[in-house]
Amino acid sequence: MSESRQYAIETRDLNLWYGHFQALINVTANLRHGIITSLIGPSGCGKTTLLRCFNRVNERYGSVRTTGEIRVLGKNIYDPDVSLVELRKAVGMVFQRPNPLPISVYENVVFGLRLHSSRKQLRRDELDHAVEKALTEVGLWKDLKDRLDVRATTLQLEQQQKLSIARLLPLKPDVILMDEPASTLDVEGTRAIEELMFDLRGRYTLVVVTHNMAQARRASDECIFMLLGEVIEHRRTEDLFLEPQNPKTAEYIEGRYG
Repeated sequence: MSESRQYAIETRDLNLWYGHFQALINVTANLRHGIITSLIGPSGCGKTTLLRCFNRVNERYGSVRTTGEIRVLGKNIYDPDVSLVELRKAVGMVFQRPNPLPISVYENVVFGLRLHSSRKQLRRDELDHAVEKALTEVGLWKDLKDRLDVRATTLQLEQQQKLSIARLLPLKPDVILMDEPASTLDVEGTRAIEELMFDLRGRYTLVVVTHNMAQARRASDECIFMLLGEVIEHRRTEDLFLEPQNPKTAEYIEGRYG
């Protein structure tokens, strides 16, 4: 995919329907490279639907129809020559609940490499390097370097979520989508994931759905506030929380609804 100068993701007049229900309405937004952008708003406002549009995961569900345009790194992801496999390598996704595969830590990290490699057999030193690099990036190498054969589903929840992120990295994504990545974690686990997000920022573009206003304020550079399928306001996080321009934004962050 070609590189866009300013933005990692651009949407223009994006509409999405689940059957007869319109979940997104004329969404236009530009998400900058290398920062953390949070999608906030009350339940049912469309933020998770928008997140899932960025790698076309919504199309796995029946009766989904979209109009408009989404550009990732300057390329319209709805162009007929776009490979969904390549798109989902470039735009990885982390879900609410950690979802490591029920195999070893090592095999979790190399799973994507084995699946997508054009070669039938990858050298062991290549795989070893990929595992060490990915686990180091997410802060797990020190704890797990002597436990790489442990079944991933036996790890602590925080470690499982970090491993879910590490599993994306050998594929060299440009964008990482996170759908409430800390919602199942305790306070310490949440803090660890937020710190990891800051560590990854710059090398990757992060887009995060969160219901937690404190988390959005702490752990994002920009926020997009959504309501009833529309983008109401998109600004620097500090500005949006301290000086919201739209009264609907002010009502939401002050807890008057949602």
